Amino acid sequence: MLSYKYLFDIALILISTKLLGLLTRKFQMPQVVGALLAGLVMGPAMLNILNETHFIRQMAELGVIVLMFTAGLETDVQELKKTGKASLVIALMGVLFPLLGGFAIASLFNKGDAINTNAMMQNIFIGIILTATSVSITVETLKELGKLSTRAGNAILGAALIDDILGIIGVTVMVSLADPSQSVNIWWVLAKIMLFFIGSLGVGFLFYIFFDKWVKRYDKDLRRFIIVSFVFCLLLAFVAEEVFGVADITGAFIAGLIISNTERTKYIEARFNTMSYILLSPIFFASIGISIEMPEMSGSIIGFTILLLIVAILTKVIGCGIGAKLCKYSNKESLRIGVGMVSRGEVALIIASKGAAVGLMSAAMFGPVVVMVVVTAVITPILLKIVFRKNKNHPGNNEEVHSELINRYGPKFDFSKATH
Repeated sequence: MLSYKYLFDIALILISTKLLGLLTRKFQMPQVVGALLAGLVMGPAMLNILNETHFIRQMAELGVIVLMFTAGLETDVQELKKTGKASLVIALMGVLFPLLGGFAIASLFNKGDAINTNAMMQNIFIGIILTATSVSITVETLKELGKLSTRAGNAILGAALIDDILGIIGVTVMVSLADPSQSVNIWWVLAKIMLFFIGSLGVGFLFYIFFDKWVKRYDKDLRRFIIVSFVFCLLLAFVAEEVFGVADITGAFIAGLIISNTERTKYIEARFNTMSYILLSPIFFASIGISIEMPEMSGSIIGFTILLLIVAILTKVIGCGIGAKLCKYSNKESLRIGVGMVSRGEVALIIASKGAAVGLMSAAMFGPVVVMVVVTAVITPILLKIVFRKNKNHPGNNEEVHSELINRYGPKFDFSKATH
């Protein structure tokens, strides 16, 4: 018999995310915090009114695809090119520090023998979980703050997407070592990732030429451009995940980048933002909370949880911050980039689940990982709001303005003229 409960679930998600979003806004916090809290409150962790269903999972996946597609549409491609090398350095540092920190903390609490290969691999895997970055939460917050296209925002976007690739490689290596029956070839994985990006460049160039000419020739009924754009986004997301093993959100983001420099981009962006706002984004962010069940934890596990959370936050802020400083970002920009990479969200849960399936994640450690995911998901938008707070000082003394002017005009720019 056909069930219509999904209609009730959607209605409850939409009203609860909006009400809690308005509540968090009253406390000067981004509304995405309210959406995340709505899922936690309504889900199994608290009231247990909503449960994760196949329908909610698929709608949530569509939601994050559209979110990343609109992020691509809003991205300044030229600025992203400038931050390409920096994003790689930031991503590498943002992987190295959490990997070492997670391994060190896990080694203190894991009761396995120091020479036990399985215990060693479990500890390494905790570090790999901490390397994850959930770009979706940061993207939504930066869009809400109007900072997505800033120099720091572009660096965060690029670094987080590279983190996804590095995470795929790390998990592939660990799973292949833990479960030799799967016979995963790491070189084939790397080859597929390279082929995806090379193929995307070729397909993107051809689509850009076709789409741009088509828009210029037929611009009376603009709705057709929305449909073609969405089809292109979905196809690239599907091919990325199913054919090349790259995250579908990466394909969606690249699709947005390709269309971002065409005519009518603003029109397309506005329509997708509306669709995302009224339906898909609330379901996605609420689904993160709905999918979480808070486990029972002993005293020692609570201690491990607290340390894991501290390490998860500090290693991203410090690691990515150092990477940003190495690439000549200002102190304020470096802090913003570090904070923007803190959220683990659904990415860490997916990695943990894959590890648990092949014995890389012990039952005792799964609970602390869940708590870490919840706290970093909620705290990242709050921290971003704080670090992106406008400086009320005179523009001539504003570090962010100095950095932007130097970046645009060179180190010899005369600041005294800019303040008059």
